[in-house]
Amino acid sequence: MPAYNSIFNADSSLPTSQLIGNFPLLPLRTRVRGPAYTLPLDSSLPAHLSPEPDSESYDALDEVLSLFRANTFFRNFEIQGPADRLLIYGILWVSECLGKIRPSMSGREAQKEVQNIALDNNFAIPGDPGFPLNQMFNPPASRQEAETLRSYLSQVRQELASRLLARIYEDGSDKPSKWWLSFAKRKFMGKSL
Repeated sequence: MPAYNSIFNADSSLPTSQLIGNFPLLPLRTRVRGPAYTLPLDSSLPAHLSPEPDSESYDALDEVLSLFRANTFFRNFEIQGPADRLLIYGILWVSECLGKIRPSMSGREAQKEVQNIALDNNFAIPGDPGFPLNQMFNPPASRQEAETLRSYLSQVRQELASRLLARIYEDGSDKPSKWWLSFAKRKFMGKSL
């Protein structure tokens, strides 16, 4: 059985979509500042839920969170389009965030820990020697593209971290969901960021 691929591959393959290297800059439903086009926010939707996939507010980060648990079990992943690269990066980022959350952490402690790593701008991007997936990602063509990609990935990291925390602590208790934390030790494709 193959891993689940992104439904945004058709959108990210169009000539009008923006690619840096072969990494897509897809629109996001976010309040975090960055280069991504902002999708409309649905204020009636609770923070721990995603809109339906056919909704205009559904974005690639909703897809990362919904496919994370299923795709984590796969050691191989066939890339079928540019949006799959964002899916891979998002799954690896969620794994890193889950690794920082301990079962005894309160919501506030987890938020502090995860937001600290999300706000850190000293992370490797495609083309950097420390980036673990350089064989699958093309490097940016220029310094300006590299800065745009770093800014976009920072926006993705911050938004994914806040959505993940909303799901882990969704029931209102101060204990993290065991269901999410059970995936903390699994490595998607045997890699980590």
